[in-house]
Formats: sequence, C-alpha cells, structure tokens
Amino acid sequence: MPDLRIGILDQSPIPEGLTAGDALHNSIDLARLADGLGYTRYWVAEHHGTQGLACNSPEALIGPIAAATSRLRVGSGGVMLPHYSPLKVAETFSMLSGLFPGRIDLGIGRAAGTTPQVAFALQRDRRQAAPDDFREQLDELLKYLGNRTQFRFASPEIWLLGSSQDSAIWAAELGLPYCFADFINPNGAQLMRYYRGQCASPRSAVASWAICAETDRLSLSFRMMMTMLFRGRSIQVPTVERAQRFLEEEKLLPQQVPVGRRIITGTPGRVREAIEAVARDYEAEEVLIVNILHDHAARRRSYELIAKEFGMDN
Repeated sequence: MPDLRIGILDQSPIPEGLTAGDALHNSIDLARLADGLGYTRYWVAEHHGTQGLACNSPEALIGPIAAATSRLRVGSGGVMLPHYSPLKVAETFSMLSGLFPGRIDLGIGRAAGTTPQVAFALQRDRRQAAPDDFREQLDELLKYLGNRTQFRFASPEIWLLGSSQDSAIWAAELGLPYCFADFINPNGAQLMRYYRGQCASPRSAVASWAICAETDRLSLSFRMMMTMLFRGRSIQVPTVERAQRFLEEEKLLPQQVPVGRRIITGTPGRVREAIEAVARDYEAEEVLIVNILHDHAARRRSYELIAKEFGMDN
C-alpha cells in the first residue's frame, strides 16, 4: 500500500520506577523522533485516574509537542467532550491553531476515559448524573468553530473518534473525518464501511496496536497491565521480567491477554504486513500506531523500525 500514511497515537505510558513527568517528557522526545522519521500525525490521548498513563489534558501537551517539532500534525486522540464545555474546547484549539497554523488536529471522543467515579468528579454540576447529550455537544462545538467572527484563528482539523456504531453514524452525517479505535475493538471494519458508504467525502484512519522488535516479549508489560486493569487495579507499566513472572504464575499464555484485543508484534516485515492488512480491512488511508512499553528506548526503536520498513526515513 504505497499511499498509506502512518501516524502515532501516544497514551503517555508511565514506566514502573519513573514519574508522570518523566512520561510526558518521553512523549515530547518520541514526537521529536517521529517528526524526523517522517510520521504524518502525532496524537495524544486523554485518561484520568490511572496509575499507568500520564496525560490527563491533551491540550496541555499538544503545545509543547508542536513547539518541539516542525512537520507533524499534532492533536488530540482525543478530547473526551462529555467532560467539557464545547465553547472552552473551541477556544483552546482555536488558540493552538493560531500558534501552529495548519498543524493542529482536534480529535473528539465520547468515552469517559476513566472510571465512573472519576467521570462524576469531572462534572461541573454533581447534583445529578450528566445527560447523554454528546451529539448536541458536538453540534455546538462545530457551530463555534465555524464562526469566523468569534474565532479569529484558523480552525483545527476536526476528527471524530470512536469504537462503536454511534460514532460511525455521526461522522457520516456530519461529514467529518473518522478514526476507528481498532486497538479497543478489533471488529470495526463493518462500521467503517458504513461510514465510507454514507459520508459524502469520507476520510478515514484506524488506530492499531503494534510493537516492532525481534522478540514478542516486549508486549508482556502491556499484557500484565491490562490484566490488572480488568481486575480493577491500575498499575504503572511493569518491566518485561516482572510481567513474565506474573503471567507464568497466573498460568496465562501471553496470547490470551488482553481478551478481545488485537496486538500486532514481530519483526519489521511481519508488522508491516499486519498493519497493511488492518488498513485494507478498514479501507483506511492512514494508520495511527499505539503501544505501551516499559523501556522508552525500545519504544523509540519500535517506531524507528516501522518507519524504515515503510520507507518513511528515506
């Protein structure tokens, strides 16, 4: 697939033994590397109340990353709109677009990105449960960003993110670019086909989980982390050695966890083949690669190998 574009979705993992600040600096370092390697896009995710992921506020990290790079499109993957005022999101990303014209993406998500308890704590009004009015919030946000009198800066590029049917329907109705989270739900190809069939001018991407290395052992850290999360315990990213001991003691085969997730691992050729297969399945023009490793140097190396295999660093 010679025209396939490759980007990065960064969840800012916190390795065991390091701080959340270290993880954020690692994200900036990885973005600099990606900028030089020829990746097209660098999105940062939003998570709350977790021990293992550092970025609570994508808009706070986008500016430093955009300032440290020169070619990448930088954005959110995504902003969880139900937590926020659409006006405030529009203002924030309009400012970022003013600072970095033509380089800012606003990826919008619906998921809480946290536990129900933390989601409730994020609410401004806690007298009752927040209404399920995401579509109304989205319409309001688009109205603000389309108002050139009120918002003097150029608008960010707006993407709708999702892993379920509703997001595909809304992206098609509104004519928005759409990114499907295959790393959360690997059964979304049919939803993407619906979107592409219903949208007048479809633009599609898929976010896929992939590690490129000579050994599959690097994925063990993530497998232990997700196993613990499914058991209700949030942890920092463990070392490979600790994760291997845990999986052996629990008598869990690595390929069994996490249940229901697609994890691509292997050598450069094998990873490229799998990434291209996912892109074909989703009919996507772009793949955003996400992964979680304990060793930042190994994470850098994984993206270097993928860039070389796809000919990005030539």
